[in-house]
Amino acid sequence: MEKPPPDTTIADNVRAELARRQVSNSALAELLGLSLSAVSRRTRGETPFRDWELKAIADHLGVPVATLFKKRYPGMRVGLYRTE
Repeated sequence: MEKPPPDTTIADNVRAELARRQVSNSALAELLGLSLSAVSRRTRGETPFRDWELKAIADHLGVPVATLFKKRYPGMRVGLYRTE
Protein backbone atom coordinates (compact mmCIF):
# COMPACT_ATOMS: atom_id res chain seq x y z
CA MET A 1 0.00 0.00 0.00
CA GLU A 2 1.35 3.41 -0.97
CA LYS A 3 1.78 6.14 1.60
CA PRO A 4 -0.40 9.18 0.98
CA PRO A 5 1.47 12.33 -0.02
CA PRO A 6 2.35 14.54 2.94
CA ASP A 7 0.14 17.52 3.76
CA THR A 8 2.36 20.49 2.96
CA THR A 9 -0.07 23.14 4.24
CA ILE A 10 2.23 24.32 7.03
CA ALA A 11 5.35 24.34 4.84
CA ASP A 12 3.46 26.20 2.10
CA ASN A 13 2.22 28.79 4.58
CA VAL A 14 5.66 29.27 6.15
CA ARG A 15 7.17 29.79 2.68
CA ALA A 16 4.42 32.27 1.76
CA GLU A 17 4.85 34.29 4.96
CA LEU A 18 8.65 34.31 4.59
CA ALA A 19 8.30 35.55 1.00
CA ARG A 20 5.83 38.28 2.00
CA ARG A 21 8.35 39.62 4.50
CA GLN A 22 11.40 38.91 2.33
CA VAL A 23 12.97 36.60 4.91
CA SER A 24 15.43 34.11 3.43
CA ASN A 25 15.88 30.46 4.38
CA SER A 26 19.36 31.43 5.58
CA ALA A 27 17.89 33.97 7.99
CA LEU A 28 15.35 31.38 9.14
CA ALA A 29 18.13 28.84 9.70
CA GLU A 30 19.99 31.36 11.86
CA LEU A 31 16.81 32.18 13.82
CA LEU A 32 16.11 28.52 14.52
CA GLY A 33 19.70 27.42 15.01
CA LEU A 34 19.39 24.86 12.23
CA SER A 35 21.42 24.13 9.14
CA LEU A 36 20.24 25.57 5.85
CA SER A 37 19.56 22.05 4.55
CA ALA A 38 17.37 21.26 7.60
CA VAL A 39 15.35 24.45 7.00
CA SER A 40 15.05 23.65 3.29
CA ARG A 41 13.66 20.18 4.08
CA ARG A 42 11.09 21.77 6.38
CA THR A 43 10.02 24.49 3.94
CA ARG A 44 9.62 21.87 1.17
CA GLY A 45 7.41 19.80 3.47
CA GLU A 46 9.80 16.84 3.58
CA THR A 47 10.38 17.17 7.35
CA PRO A 48 7.71 18.50 9.71
CA PHE A 49 8.35 21.65 11.71
CA ARG A 50 8.56 21.22 15.48
CA ASP A 51 6.07 23.14 17.62
CA TRP A 52 8.71 25.48 19.06
CA GLU A 53 10.01 26.24 15.55
CA LEU A 54 6.56 27.32 14.39
CA LYS A 55 6.16 29.50 17.48
CA ALA A 56 9.55 31.13 16.87
CA ILE A 57 8.73 31.70 13.18
CA ALA A 58 5.32 33.22 13.96
CA ASP A 59 6.81 35.49 16.63
CA HIS A 60 9.59 36.62 14.29
CA LEU A 61 7.13 37.33 11.48
CA GLY A 62 4.58 38.97 13.76
CA VAL A 63 1.73 36.64 12.83
CA PRO A 64 -0.43 34.32 14.95
CA VAL A 65 0.77 30.71 14.91
CA ALA A 66 -2.67 29.75 13.56
CA THR A 67 -1.80 31.58 10.33
CA LEU A 68 0.74 28.85 9.58
CA PHE A 69 -1.88 26.10 9.93
CA LYS A 70 -4.66 27.54 7.76
CA LYS A 71 -5.58 25.57 4.67
CA ARG A 72 -5.82 27.91 1.70
CA TYR A 73 -7.76 27.24 -1.46
CA PRO A 74 -7.30 28.84 -4.88
CA GLY A 75 -9.20 32.10 -5.02
CA MET A 76 -9.85 32.08 -1.28
CA ARG A 77 -9.80 35.49 0.32
CA VAL A 78 -8.42 35.59 3.84
CA GLY A 79 -9.68 38.19 6.25
CA LEU A 80 -12.64 39.37 8.22
CA TYR A 81 -15.95 39.68 6.46
CA ARG A 82 -18.88 41.74 7.49
CA THR A 83 -22.22 39.99 7.35
CA GLU A 84 -25.47 41.83 7.78
